[in-house]
Amino acid sequence: MPLGRALAFVATLVLLTAGLHRYVYLRLVRDLSLSPPVHRAATFVVVLLGLTPLITLLVGLAFGRPASRPFTLFTMSWFGLLMYVVLTLLGVEVARLVAKALGAYPDDPARRIFLARGAAGLVAAVTGSLGLLGLATVRRGPVVRRVTVPLARHRGAPMRIVQLTDVHVGPTIHRDFVLRVVEAVNALDADVVVITGDLVDGSVEALTPHVAPLAGLRARHGVFFVTGNHEYYSGADDWIAHLRDLGVRVLRNERVPIGGEGGLDLAGVDDFRAHEFGGDHGADLPRALEGRDPARPVVLLAHQPKQAPEAKRLGVDLQLSGHTHGGQLRPFDLLVRLDQPYVEGLYRDDAFALYVSPGTGYWGPPMRIGTRCEITELTVTAG
Repeated sequence: MPLGRALAFVATLVLLTAGLHRYVYLRLVRDLSLSPPVHRAATFVVVLLGLTPLITLLVGLAFGRPASRPFTLFTMSWFGLLMYVVLTLLGVEVARLVAKALGAYPDDPARRIFLARGAAGLVAAVTGSLGLLGLATVRRGPVVRRVTVPLARHRGAPMRIVQLTDVHVGPTIHRDFVLRVVEAVNALDADVVVITGDLVDGSVEALTPHVAPLAGLRARHGVFFVTGNHEYYSGADDWIAHLRDLGVRVLRNERVPIGGEGGLDLAGVDDFRAHEFGGDHGADLPRALEGRDPARPVVLLAHQPKQAPEAKRLGVDLQLSGHTHGGQLRPFDLLVRLDQPYVEGLYRDDAFALYVSPGTGYWGPPMRIGTRCEITELTVTAG
């Protein structure tokens, strides 16, 4: 990530974190009229929670990445909960404003404190329940979702493509998770395995032991990968070279035939924003499709769904994408829809099809609400 953008991101994150924790303090500490000792203790807890990213960073710098993992897990979990704390508080805020507008909000300070404490209890109940659900969903690991996609140009036998995406091996996803994924994929005995970006969050040096199980992935026609935006934050060139060492073929604006006569072409492009990182990086779908046989169907690997309009225009039959995480924590998928036209599932538009996976891992909070970690088995059939 360019230095200017990284600094802007960090500054925005610091300001947002401070603002959210101040709001939590105002509504869950100040408004409850707690006794002085309890008020001081609650204030300390809110300040400490707000400082957890800094504490995690300092522990990592002082003692190394392994020592910081418990702190990272706690910090990420808290920030997932914080989103629902703030969302619930905003719902209470709306109810309060409506009550005031209708003249139903009490003037008596004691009753106001009673209502504020009741709201705090509601926040705790909602956030706690959702937090436990989200953590348990991730702990269960990826489920296998089976999807059949008929393609008009496909003339051969059904072909099974297993898709992994957005694994995000890094701060809270480690070797044991990757091992479970590899075992589950190999049990499916796929024709092709594809990884559609955002495999990692960290350098090759830091994550080599954790991605090592990927060398054990098996498929009749090979294992293929395209970059996502997070590879560019983590050293894309180093990761491309390392994945090749693991036996994974990286498709960079290129196409390979799969299955001979009656098979299909598998194409792959760099991430939608790869051009921002310089060098020879950047999505170039026309280059990937150059010289193709128009009688053969093309399955495109493209990390971001927003690459779909160009794919349809250039005659791609099926695009496989990730990036969105299906929203990961609903209803925050509504924000994802502001950036991406497609969020999760299978979309059809005439002869063109797009499948957007919600992701095999997760990013940030180790939680999923309303979504699941997914390994997708897509069966391409004649249609």
